[in-house]
Amino acid sequence: MKQIIFLIVLLITLGAFTYTSIRLFSWFKLLKPAFPIGDIGKRIKVTLEVAFGQTKIMRKPLIGFIHAMVWWGFIVILFGSIEMVIDGLVGTERVLSFMGSGYEFLTAAGDIFALIIAVAMIIFLGRRNLMHIARFEGPEMKKITHQDANLALTIILFLMLSLLGMNTFYILDAINIDPNHVVGLYPVSNFMAYAFHNMSPESIHFWHEFNWWAHIGLIFLFANILPYSKHFHVFMSVPNVFLSRLQPLGYIDNMPNVTEEVKLMMDPNAAFTEPPADEEILRFGVKDVEDATWKNYLDSLACTQCGRCTSVCPANITGKLLSPRKVVINMRERMKEKAPSLVKDKNFDDSKSLLRDYISEEELWACTLCNACAQECPININHPNLIVAMRRYLVMEESAAPAELNTMFSNIENNGAPWQFSPEDRLNWANEIYIEE
Repeated sequence: MKQIIFLIVLLITLGAFTYTSIRLFSWFKLLKPAFPIGDIGKRIKVTLEVAFGQTKIMRKPLIGFIHAMVWWGFIVILFGSIEMVIDGLVGTERVLSFMGSGYEFLTAAGDIFALIIAVAMIIFLGRRNLMHIARFEGPEMKKITHQDANLALTIILFLMLSLLGMNTFYILDAINIDPNHVVGLYPVSNFMAYAFHNMSPESIHFWHEFNWWAHIGLIFLFANILPYSKHFHVFMSVPNVFLSRLQPLGYIDNMPNVTEEVKLMMDPNAAFTEPPADEEILRFGVKDVEDATWKNYLDSLACTQCGRCTSVCPANITGKLLSPRKVVINMRERMKEKAPSLVKDKNFDDSKSLLRDYISEEELWACTLCNACAQECPININHPNLIVAMRRYLVMEESAAPAELNTMFSNIENNGAPWQFSPEDRLNWANEIYIEE
């Protein structure tokens, strides 16, 4: 009966997660290409350093180390979760114990990490709700955002408590059968078991089963909450780091459609070639989400909303409206709003757009392209990429650049330089220099 119930719960979980995955995949298909995925060796190196090594998050040593411990702990505990799924389907108990000393190492590490993560969750909840960290605030951080964070942290806390409870009562339950029946090592749970050794065998077995079901049930629940939560980075951060832009920060890509236009202008035969009648008119830059690339959306799904980007942004620090975190969050919010209708009708228009309805021109032009945000992001989100794309739309589609930039553009067009004087006068400054013969 336990196996049948487990199978039903597992199928429901997988069905719900598959539905969400297919839905998100259909949204990605609405977006523009980003860049060719090459140099796999370098990408693996970046992933090992940034995602698994947590090198960028360690820039804040104390809290960064605690977060890294949580991340590494999840990787170790994943081993036990896989074992639980096998046990639930097959009806076994600790099925991977045949691994011997390797199994003992993993169970001991998982037991210790469960305690570390539980303590870390209490610290994180305290920081969010009692210490009022400045980078956790901002106009983009709504009440529901804080509730979402608290819910995820609370679920993780109970995941760890149920894991420790399962291990504790497993030890007691196994000892009741045979003192030599315990497989694996559980340093923390062994200590906790002393507090419950006087319980009856029936109660011990009940609490083992209770914690087993609570733990696996919370895993299944959490897996299906994550895609709708800011904690989706649990799944998306590693792929996002692997798919990082490998060019130096500050590098700005040429626009493919502009490059194509320039090539046509330089081709003398192009003037005699008729363009295809059904050729799609491409938009310059990004006005709304369908103009963005799949990488822009992947960034928004992977964003941890930690605020490190905004906390180092010189524009934000000096009181301007720009918040790099808000730009990324707005991309995700707008996609969630418009994508379901775009899937049904690619010409859908709700008279709103990412530009202006979500992100103002003032925010975009406040960016200095210093790339401090991209430098500090722990999962290699490139905020300026989207900001530049939206600026390109303003300039190339609407000529809506600030007056100072429009003046510079006119001077470059007319004088070949940003300054407002004739090219013939460019060397007049040298006439005032006395050169001794």
